[in-house]
Amino acid sequence: MLKKTFAALALSAAVIVPQALAADYVIDKKGQHAFINFKISHLGYSWLYGTFNDFDGTFSYDEAAPEASKVQVTINTASVDSNHAERDKHLRSGDFLNVDKHPQASFVSTGVAMTGEKTADISGDLTLNGVTKPVVIKAALTGMGQDPWGGYRAGFEGTTTLKLKDFDIAMDLGPASQEVQLILSVEGVRQ
Repeated sequence: MLKKTFAALALSAAVIVPQALAADYVIDKKGQHAFINFKISHLGYSWLYGTFNDFDGTFSYDEAAPEASKVQVTINTASVDSNHAERDKHLRSGDFLNVDKHPQASFVSTGVAMTGEKTADISGDLTLNGVTKPVVIKAALTGMGQDPWGGYRAGFEGTTTLKLKDFDIAMDLGPASQEVQLILSVEGVRQ
């Protein structure tokens, strides 16, 4: 009888514990611990860097079953900032982000495939300039744990490369500038 009770408790713990490890996080936009940056070649001579200053997002992460994780991010495209007001005005125009017609871009994950102990390929649908395409973000767990304010945080970094023409961005910047790299660094606060 005692063996059956222990077996039942062990089975219950095996079922309950992984569920308890799954957690939902809100990206820490308020504390400015998250960034969506980009870089693109400027005529093949140098790199132009920029960021999106206004975005929101959530993710769920389960250490026991990371392939069940989910990500959702919405970017206000008018918040593009390349540290040059005239260039940013051009980036907001119909030549690039077309913010009047498409004020938001979004990413919604469709799957997570682990590629290492702390690395994964996050597949999802990116909507940019009114076009939705599948993309893969190469992601890595930066770290997780208690913060000094009594909360719990998890941080990830990821990269993906986009072809401008795939998202109907027709402005031709020359052969060295056909792709833009997105660099995402997010820290989430567990809810």
